[in-house]
Amino acid sequence: MIALFLRDLRLSIRAGGGALIGILFFLTIVTVIPFAVGPDLALLSRIGPAIVWIGALLAALLGLDRLFQAERDDGSLDLMLMQETPLVLTVLTKCAAHWTATSLPLVIASPLLGLFMNMNETAIGATMLTLLVGSPAITFIGAVGAAVAVALPRGGLLVSVLILPLTIPVLIFGVSATYAAVAGPSPFLPPFLILIALTLFFAVIGPAAAALALRNTAD
Repeated sequence: MIALFLRDLRLSIRAGGGALIGILFFLTIVTVIPFAVGPDLALLSRIGPAIVWIGALLAALLGLDRLFQAERDDGSLDLMLMQETPLVLTVLTKCAAHWTATSLPLVIASPLLGLFMNMNETAIGATMLTLLVGSPAITFIGAVGAAVAVALPRGGLLVSVLILPLTIPVLIFGVSATYAAVAGPSPFLPPFLILIALTLFFAVIGPAAAALALRNTAD
């Protein structure tokens, strides 16, 4: 599993620029918003956490369609299905490698983009913490869509269409926890704990559903 993790990590970084493409896409989304809403710094500060979360969500979708596509193309997916190691564990390892290569750099870059949105230190810290906790859920959800679309020649758009509705709860509680930490009077802990629960829930359901979809695709 360690060898698989390192292999997928290298492939994710090499394919299409990896983390750099995600950060550039993230940066593009966040920097375009001020041109649309105007130079109102108070408004930018108020909507900043939501914009950063939306940008991170869309950037995290990049490359999810290729999560199993390389194995499908070179035939190694059949070997994964036949090996003694449970397929769920293999999918979980690939999800961990994808999150490390694509979503973790977005979390690290979020404080800089928060400054672009005139967010204060509390808002930047809360946004970074909620992204760190909530972004793995997006990857686990995306693994299901990638497994469903792996047999399709152009499944990238289909993956996004399948994933986006399922990521709405993650987005809601991530933004809610950030606003609760900044503005109050709602406490920060309840939505943050729900966000953790969503990540743990999809960490169990996502790889299992993706493994089932991969087996059905192979059949």
